[in-house]
Amino acid sequence: MDISEISWNQELIDKYNINGPRYTSYPTALALSENFSVNRVASTLANSPVQLSLYIHIPFCHKLCFYCGCNKVVTRHQHKADIYLDYLAKEMALYRTLLGARQINQLHLGGGTPTFLTEQQLSRLMALLHRYFDVATDAEISIEIDPRSCSESKLRHLRALGFNRVSYGVQDFDQQVQIAINRVQDAELIRNHVQTSRELGFDSVNLDLIYGLPYQQIKSFSASLDQVIALSPDRISLFSYAHLPSRFPGQRKIKDEWLPDAPLKLELLQLGIKKFTDAGYQFIGMDHFAKSDDALAQAQQQGRLQRNFQGYTTAGQDCLIGLGASSISQVDGVLWQNAKDVSDYYAALDNDQLAVVKGFILSQDDRLRAALISQLICHFFLDINQFSEKCALTSIGFDFWNYFADAKHKLASFVADGLVIVNANRIEVTALGRLWVRSICACFDAYLDDAVTTPRYSKVI
Repeated sequence: MDISEISWNQELIDKYNINGPRYTSYPTALALSENFSVNRVASTLANSPVQLSLYIHIPFCHKLCFYCGCNKVVTRHQHKADIYLDYLAKEMALYRTLLGARQINQLHLGGGTPTFLTEQQLSRLMALLHRYFDVATDAEISIEIDPRSCSESKLRHLRALGFNRVSYGVQDFDQQVQIAINRVQDAELIRNHVQTSRELGFDSVNLDLIYGLPYQQIKSFSASLDQVIALSPDRISLFSYAHLPSRFPGQRKIKDEWLPDAPLKLELLQLGIKKFTDAGYQFIGMDHFAKSDDALAQAQQQGRLQRNFQGYTTAGQDCLIGLGASSISQVDGVLWQNAKDVSDYYAALDNDQLAVVKGFILSQDDRLRAALISQLICHFFLDINQFSEKCALTSIGFDFWNYFADAKHKLASFVADGLVIVNANRIEVTALGRLWVRSICACFDAYLDDAVTTPRYSKVI
């Protein structure tokens, strides 16, 4: 069955459009607790993998985008970034003593708006990273770019600094949508950036889109999708807009009546899937597309694709260190998060301490469920015998379906509706079920039944 040709009815949408995580980790960040000793970070890193990924959070933005749910500081004061870099240097120095000779093979700048930094500030940041970390000569070095804050000169400077992957925030080309979300940017600006990126030899260009934004309609969104395809990026992210105005005050500028309802939102997603797959992109799953020769697509083809706090990844889900305010790390079954508020982040580092305020240590059960959910959300199937052997379930006296009896009960309706095929040896998400993979994974989530936690997630569609 072709996923783009599936017909949906309101009953199915009402039944499975739950509030649920995106499963960039399991348990999710909401499980992190203040009852966590920062000393655990040191002991964890002492036994960490030889190669690690590094994420650096740059919280600053010149202007507020109303849809944004990221941790950010909106300011026009450029010098604030200089102060922030001072504290990033302190944090790097602390991590350097814990990491020893471990190597960084992936490095990613996110935010906020990383291109808020000037060329001089970007140079300083990269110099700091190379001073405190052993960055592999062939490391994947990527950055999220707001086209409005990145001149051609800055783009050339990024390439000269060693960046080899870029991701541009497009969201939607339609002007009415752009005005409603307070992010007006000319299509020609993005075209010029993509063309210049090609000329400069960046290995990969990604374009980010969002469906479910105010005033989006089939015709106008179709036109935006066509413009993206014409630019021929290596990867495309098609994210679902999560409208949570109680958590993100900026979203209160977006009125509920401006937003597409669930059936229309699903149509927008299906339209994106059809157009991108017809154009030759591989549907990685949930919200990502890649050309068949892209590393992400090849990792999925070879069964190596994983998921971490940055989304789908080729670098592994349990070897990520996050720097900067609000950043989350995950190494060897331990999660920890920095203070979200910049002033709290600074205060900890002024005391020569890591700015870690929350953490979580995965139990054996957590590790099992994390591995299972990762497999389903990345590859849409699970070989039960192989999984049981790899996770030593049999050796500790557990039968898979006895262990996950509660999940099997929850999966029953998905099976009845043709979203999942389940037997003694295999779980397989059907083409019909791929759009609901978050809901399917939720059947194995031991934390989701919490009446306090669940409403804090967005709808899966």
